[in-house]
Amino acid sequence: MRRFFRGAFIVWVVLRHGLDELVLSSFQHPLLRLLTRWVSIGRDLSVPRGQRLREALERLGPIFVKFGQVLSTRRDLLPPDIADELAALQDRVPPFPSAVAVATIERAFGRKIDEVFAAFEHTPVASASIAQVHFATLKDGREVAVKVLRPNMLPVIDKDLGLMRVMAGWVERLSADGKRLKPREVVAEFDKYLHDELDLVREAANAAQLRRNMQDVGLVLIPEMYWDFCRPEVMVMERMKGVPISRIEELRARGVDIPRLARDGVTIFFTQVFRDGFFHADMHPGNIQ
Repeated sequence: MRRFFRGAFIVWVVLRHGLDELVLSSFQHPLLRLLTRWVSIGRDLSVPRGQRLREALERLGPIFVKFGQVLSTRRDLLPPDIADELAALQDRVPPFPSAVAVATIERAFGRKIDEVFAAFEHTPVASASIAQVHFATLKDGREVAVKVLRPNMLPVIDKDLGLMRVMAGWVERLSADGKRLKPREVVAEFDKYLHDELDLVREAANAAQLRRNMQDVGLVLIPEMYWDFCRPEVMVMERMKGVPISRIEELRARGVDIPRLARDGVTIFFTQVFRDGFFHADMHPGNIQ
């Protein structure tokens, strides 16, 4: 029953935000068309479509926000107005309370926060769909970034993934493009990706492997993982300081050669893919400075 109500809520949010204009144009089922007309009564579509899509994804929860983040990196597939709006999901998702982050850290280490860090900034520097980041200083003076998982993520994600599997089946049956897009295979891959991301020790291991792979390239710095402070819910790494790659004017003001930066970026990515077969798969501006 809960799954039914969650599914109904998803459909309601999609239609109330006018997303049927973007994603339902190939659906021909008469009952769906009737439902669309009924739910559409009195809705306001004066807000730009990109903003409507972003707000709908935020309202639907973390798994949909993550989907929007993935979409935001594919400017080859999206109109500029939608890509620009979805970019706001990359590191500006509303944060969860710092008290919850502190409680998670203290539970993970079995110690009070001031026993783990010499200083800890309670205001997060970035907040995303799966976790948020706080700056801190270790007892030995090293400046670090502390990544903390959002609370109770696993049951929320598992419920929504179950719904996405059902909805993927509907898409295949009801949409003219359904079979070609293979939505059930997409959901299966998304499932694996999300569950991997919920274990921060695994993420730290991947980051450490990437750091080892790229040491001889000389074009990129990968933060060091501090293994004594890594747990499934908390990951502590070297703090890196820089300018997000999306701030083009600020980079120019600092004297950065933008064409060379673009060439180096391609070299870095192709080295990961074609030499190592091991690459960073979430290279949005929030993760590249």
